Amino acid sequence: QVQLVESGGGLVQAGGSLRLSCATSGRTVTRYAMGWFRQAPGKEREFVAAMSWRTGNRYYADSVKGRFTISRDNAKNTVYLQMNSLKPEDTAVYYCATSPRWGTPISPIEYDYWGQGTQVTVSS
Repeated sequence: QVQLVESGGGLVQAGGSLRLSCATSGRTVTRYAMGWFRQAPGKEREFVAAMSWRTGNRYYADSVKGRFTISRDNAKNTVYLQMNSLKPEDTAVYYCATSPRWGTPISPIEYDYWGQGTQVTVSS
């Protein structure tokens, strides 16, 4: 079992920044990738960013490239999503997830453990 707990969401004005955290625990030795996804009301869950836990390679959705950064702190078993230049269209519930697959998977079905989500609201 793997446990994921997100934090750091909130309300911010357009152009502002937030940093989301995802603390992991449990059988993380079997995890090869970490990802962030988001889901807005009435929309499907969409990929935001992913990182290979072993190599550090990163991959981003085009909509957030250049504005968001995924990173990790191995000592704390924590993954972060730094979000800059936020836009109203970034408003969503953000989820972190972990995958047993190599590389930087982008499909939600490739992830098997999920956090509870944290709300990010960007006002215009």
